[in-house]
Amino acid sequence: MNEFSWLQHYPASVDKSVDVKAYSSISELFEESVRKYGDSVSYECMGKTLSFHDLDRLSGHFAAYLTQVLRLEKGSRIAIQMPNILQYPVVMFGALRAGMVVVNTNPLYTPAEMKHQFNDAEADVIVIVANFAHNLEKIRSHIGAKHIIVTELGDLLGGLKGTIVNLVVKYIKKMVPAYSIPGVISLKSALSQGASHSFSPATLSLEDTAFLQYTGGTTGVSKGAELTHGNIVANMQQISAWMKPKLKEREEIVVTALPLYHIFALTVNCLAMLKIGAHNLLITNPRDMNAFIKDLAKHQFTVFTGVNTLFNGLLNQEKFLQLDFSGLKIAVGGGMAVQKATAEKWKKVTGVPLAEGYGLTETSPVATCNPIDGTERIGTIGVPLPNTEVMIADDEGKAIPIGDRGEVLIKGPQVMKGYWRRPEETEIVMVGDWFKSGDIGVMDEDGFVKIVDRKKEMILVSGFNVYPNEVEDVIASFPGVLEVGVIGIPDPKSTERVVAYVVKNENSVTAEKIIAHCHESLTNYKVPKEVHFTEELPKSNVGKILRRKIKEAHQEKVQ
Repeated sequence: MNEFSWLQHYPASVDKSVDVKAYSSISELFEESVRKYGDSVSYECMGKTLSFHDLDRLSGHFAAYLTQVLRLEKGSRIAIQMPNILQYPVVMFGALRAGMVVVNTNPLYTPAEMKHQFNDAEADVIVIVANFAHNLEKIRSHIGAKHIIVTELGDLLGGLKGTIVNLVVKYIKKMVPAYSIPGVISLKSALSQGASHSFSPATLSLEDTAFLQYTGGTTGVSKGAELTHGNIVANMQQISAWMKPKLKEREEIVVTALPLYHIFALTVNCLAMLKIGAHNLLITNPRDMNAFIKDLAKHQFTVFTGVNTLFNGLLNQEKFLQLDFSGLKIAVGGGMAVQKATAEKWKKVTGVPLAEGYGLTETSPVATCNPIDGTERIGTIGVPLPNTEVMIADDEGKAIPIGDRGEVLIKGPQVMKGYWRRPEETEIVMVGDWFKSGDIGVMDEDGFVKIVDRKKEMILVSGFNVYPNEVEDVIASFPGVLEVGVIGIPDPKSTERVVAYVVKNENSVTAEKIIAHCHESLTNYKVPKEVHFTEELPKSNVGKILRRKIKEAHQEKVQ
């Protein structure tokens, strides 16, 4: 294979190299987009739209609040814990423009998970949607954050509509459990106070950290990938170049059903689409398929991103099949493997191929993608993006022959600065400038890569990483559990499902009790779907539980 053989398979209008330093920061790109697209719609949610000017004004108010009222210094950490609502881009862009570091937090985290992340990031401010504030109340005295800002779902919907939504959510749907946190401020009040101050954008460089994006590790400790403005600007430029053959400025409507706190939607939907002035349709709760499809029916959407479970779920809804797909130009799947049956059905229903891409939190995230000009190869994750190299390597980090299995290593300007305050962990995953993905892959002569297995023992559930150690720790804390081993088993709906094997020393221990115990400490997708009891677990000669052997035994049992 010639070095960079994949470049020959780029669509004709995709640049083989891009200027990854075209902007000095995400803020500079934001300001350019405001100038270019002004009154065009930037975001829409629950029928309410914000123009680029609105986004500029409101995020400026939030930035002024952070710098002029709270007197925070550049580099302070702002944790954002909310679903896809208009407040998210307002707070995120406000924080970035003020020179702050954004710490994205899954709203469904349990108090224990929140506590770890807020303390590890040393968050100065937490901006949380009221629906989850009761969880924050439980840990308030155990975290160092000085300021808590609470927003309600309808806060930016305006006038009567916003008031009604807030009342319905709180009193009719009862989605806001009571909470009491001394000294909290409402986001509305923060924006109002910020509006009375002038705001000067922070001076930023590509080396400055923009996001602490939390991921797990083989040890089960959640750690923050430090993504710089340079990492994100580079990935935005790479994604824009890749989609250039199909997309036009100011004309696109992108469906954002994946959560913005997840790196895929953050970079691809929220940021790369900002560059071309796209109209971003935010879906707050994609699990409510009826409401989701109603939203889709109102728009001539052109770009659709998702994970396999989302595409599969929609394709099984009769009303989705009846939608008008004549405007759709691009559909990209990532976060987890796109299954062949799903990709084929998607193309048959919509007329547009489902191009699979690949990346990790540590690569900002996109490293490879299938071409979107119809030359995609189903079952592969495509070829490296411009300015990106991918190597299939042995355990020493040396390249191996074409067609052989090895670890996927990635080099490019989108590779993280490192793990936040964890130099030893960073060293484990880096070989010089190459990032070790932990995934096992094969590259063909044309540079197309196929993922065949994972080196890490993490479990992938609907695009989210689950680390066995974390689940094992929770189960092991349940009285009557002697030993536990947690594995991932293939699942047609979610790539894998979490399965626990337990040795108990009390007859009163049941699978139902263990699962209920897990729900108290773990987000839903981490909770085992099955608990099996066994007399003993396979171990190495030093007594380490061998998950690989548990998996083999399980597969033999179910065959």
